[in-house]
Amino acid sequence: MTTDPLAPLLELADVAPAAQQARERFDEALGHRALRRHGGQVAAEVSLRSAVASAALEGYAYDREAVRAGTVTDPVLQGALRVAGALPGLIELWPKAPRQALARLHVLAARDVVPEPELGRPLADPVVGARLDNLAALVAGGTRVSPLVLAAVVHGELLALRPFAGPSGVVARGAARLVLLASGTDPRGLLPVDVGHHEREPEYVGSAGAFATGTPDGLRSWLRHYMNAVEVGAAELTRIGDEVLAAS
Repeated sequence: MTTDPLAPLLELADVAPAAQQARERFDEALGHRALRRHGGQVAAEVSLRSAVASAALEGYAYDREAVRAGTVTDPVLQGALRVAGALPGLIELWPKAPRQALARLHVLAARDVVPEPELGRPLADPVVGARLDNLAALVAGGTRVSPLVLAAVVHGELLALRPFAGPSGVVARGAARLVLLASGTDPRGLLPVDVGHHEREPEYVGSAGAFATGTPDGLRSWLRHYMNAVEVGAAELTRIGDEVLAAS
C-alpha cells in the first residue's frame, strides 16, 4: 500500500480537529435560507468579495463598491476578477491536468501585468518544476486527506514557490479555491475563504512564511491559519446571505 504523503499532516497538534471544525462551520453556513432562492446571487457576491480580497492580499486594495461599480481598472484587480469568474469552468480540467489549469489561471491573473510570452509559463527552474509535478500528482489523486487540507497545501506550496511571474499569489488563492470546487466540498463556489485570509492578513503572511520552512511547526501554523480563514469565510457567507435576504 502506498503511503499518503499528506497523512502525517493530520498528526500535527490540533490540525485534524481544526479541519473538522472548519468543515462543520461551512456546512452550517450552507444551510442559510438565502441559498434556496437566491443561490446565484450569493455566489456572485462571494466571487466579487473573494476577488477583491485576493487582489488586496497581493498589495492592490480597492473599495468593494468601486469594484462593483466597474470604476477600478487596475490590471491585478481585473485579473483577480477573471480568476474568480473562471473557476467553475476549470473544475473538470483541474484533477486531470492540474499544471494546465494553473497555466490558465496565470494567463487570467497576469494579463496586462507581465509580458505576453511569460503568460502561463512557470519559471524555468528544475526545482520549481519538480515541486509543481509533485503538487500536480497530489491534486490528481495522490492523497486522500480532507480537501480542506489539500487546498491549504496547494495554496501554501504555490505561495512558497511563486512559480509564475507577476501576481502569483492570485494564482495560488485561485488554485486553492479550485480544490474545494472540484472536490465537491464547495461545488457552487460559496466559501469566500480569501476574505478570511485578508481579514487575518498578518497571520496569513506569517504562517505562509512558516509553511515555506517545511518544518512541522511551520506546516502546523499554516494549516491552523487556513482553517481559521475557512471559519471566517463561513461567517462571511452567512453575512452575505443575511444581506441578500434583507434586500429581497
